[in-house]
Parts: sequence; structure tokens; C-alpha cells
Amino acid sequence: MMKYKVVLFDADDTLFDFKKSETHAFMKTMTEYEEVYDESIHLKAYHDINTRIWKEFEMGEITQKELKVERFRRLREALGMSFHPEEFAKRYMHHLSYASFVYPDAERLMEELKGKFKMAIITNGLTQVQTRRIRNAPLAKYFQDVIISEEIGVSKPSPQIFVHALEKLGHADAGNVLMIGDSLTSDIKGGEDFGMDTCWFNPEGKENRTAVNPTYEVRTLMDILDIL
Repeated sequence: MMKYKVVLFDADDTLFDFKKSETHAFMKTMTEYEEVYDESIHLKAYHDINTRIWKEFEMGEITQKELKVERFRRLREALGMSFHPEEFAKRYMHHLSYASFVYPDAERLMEELKGKFKMAIITNGLTQVQTRRIRNAPLAKYFQDVIISEEIGVSKPSPQIFVHALEKLGHADAGNVLMIGDSLTSDIKGGEDFGMDTCWFNPEGKENRTAVNPTYEVRTLMDILDIL
């Protein structure tokens, strides 16, 4: 008998190649403002700022609404440019919403799992971006629901997002739910705090320097089949 009845997945950097989406969208936006685009300068600056600001969001120090524009305000200062952060944010999110890239193994994994489990995606993303990139992507057909944090006003690692997800799936027992994601601080900590088993997707073999203890750790998506 299978241990798990419900499998919850993070989206970006777990099933979807967000780095590729981000690189594509950022390059398109920057070249609308800057004649010479240098990925090693411009993208690196944005990536550093964006990583920091999403951590602030996880800690409850900034809202998603503020985050959308504030990251580009900081970028403008860091690069000494003169664009309007609100306008830049709007253009970037437009390009990002059209940049949906799925990891090669993601569909193979879903084909193996379909019909065997209730499945949902939980993403800490922005509604405008994630609806087109994820909810309307071909991969979405495998999931009973796609839950977007901005839409419901709560995000991982808050237990409320998992309460919401299980209610939507009509499932009450956290003991037979597996949460799979790449982020120790949002996916794995959130699942752990909620009483679910967790699987850390860690393709680069990063060292876990946190107090969070995933139930499982995998290097490839297909390794998940060994757990399930």
C-alpha cells in the first residue's frame, strides 16, 4: 500500500526552469532600456537583489505588492540607471508571464504519477506571472489545483497555505502528504512545520546549512519515483 495519497509540488526551480524564464524576461526588458546588455553585470545585480528581497518576503518584512516594484527601485540605484521602476516592473512581468520552460524530466514524472495521487502545485509567485506561466502551461493538466500565494494572501512557509491546499483537495490528513520543492526555507520548512513529510529537490548537491531536516533528498526528478 502506498504511504502517500497527496503529493504537493513547488513550481519554480522544481518543475519549471525559473532561471531560464528569469534570464529570458530580464534580457528582453533590459534591452528595451539599455542599448548594451551585459548579463554578467545587469542580470547578476538583479539576481542578487531579487534573491534578497524574496527572503525578506519569506520573513514577513515586505509584501508581495511592494516587492514587485521595490526590487527594480533597488536595481536602478545599483546600476545607476534612470528608468521608472513601476514601468520596468510592468514590462518585466509581462515578459516573464510568457516565459514558461519546464524541466525535461517534469512531464515524464507526471506521466508516471498521474491517477495514483492527488497532486497540486503551491507557488510563492505573483498571480499575473504564474497564471500564464504555470496554471495555463501544458504541465498543469496533471494537477487538481495550482495555488498561487498572491491570490490567496498567504505564502510558504506559512501553514495557512497548506491548510488551503488540502481543503481544495478535500484531504485532511497531513500524515500521508509529501511536499516536494527546492527551497529549504519555504517548501521544506513549511511542510515540516505543518507535519508533512518533505522531499528536498537538490540537483546541484548544495549543502544544507539550516536547521531544517527534509525527510528525503533527491538529485533528479525521476528519483522521486523511488520514494513514491
